[in-house]
Amino acid sequence: MLAKRIIPCLDVHDGHVTRGHQFGKAEAGELRNVGDPVALALRYNAQGADEMVFYDITASAHQRTTMVEVIEQVAAQCFMPLTVGGGIRTVDDMHTMLLAGADKVSINSAALAHPDLIRLGAQKFGSQCIVVSIDAKRVAPDRWEVFSHGGRRSTGLEVLDWAERAVALGAGEIVLNSINADGTKAGYDVTITRRVSEQVGVPVVASGGAGKLEHLVEILQDGKADAALAASIFHYGEFTVGQVKAHLAQHGIPVRLTDPTAESPHELA
Repeated sequence: MLAKRIIPCLDVHDGHVTRGHQFGKAEAGELRNVGDPVALALRYNAQGADEMVFYDITASAHQRTTMVEVIEQVAAQCFMPLTVGGGIRTVDDMHTMLLAGADKVSINSAALAHPDLIRLGAQKFGSQCIVVSIDAKRVAPDRWEVFSHGGRRSTGLEVLDWAERAVALGAGEIVLNSINADGTKAGYDVTITRRVSEQVGVPVVASGGAGKLEHLVEILQDGKADAALAASIFHYGEFTVGQVKAHLAQHGIPVRLTDPTAESPHELA
């Protein structure tokens, strides 16, 4: 069985890593500054993170240079794969981030507006470089819809239908973000993650809701995710990547083990 991946996520706004709650927006004053992206990336690299995801939540043209510089600095000092998303709307945008040192690019609203962007990116750079990020919201007891524009606008598409189409067009990985769970630290959305994981033929990364070590066990076992993305539990020093992996290993989940005491804020819970 392939090792499950633990992936810290850095939401970058105006050159700083921030955290919100259920897709809180900078313009609403709902984001907290939690540090420098390069310093945090180096910390998680030392802790043994399998990958790192950067989302440019500013995503405006005048800030793109700042994000490129961040990726260049991190790629020069870290040896884990990097994924970059936010404001990537064209194949040229993809190329810019890949040249800066990213291994994968993540697209969301642009893919919904122009699905052929997935195919074009896969043709030029390979499916392994193309990640489709899906912002999913439970709108009824047994219905999840895809939202765009940072989780603000419903597309009316069912999550499973869009995930299948994205993979058919060439996506090599799906990141499934739960809008309902994001920032709550109450646990991932296991049900929709399991459904997508069972249906598509590419890796699925679960995102949104990590608060306890048990949440990561649950999403990787019951949710059948290939990887778990988390932010707050790492940014605020509740757990290190090594502690998470040690806990997963204790529950029989295959991981690439690292020293659980590296930069440990406290003993393993």
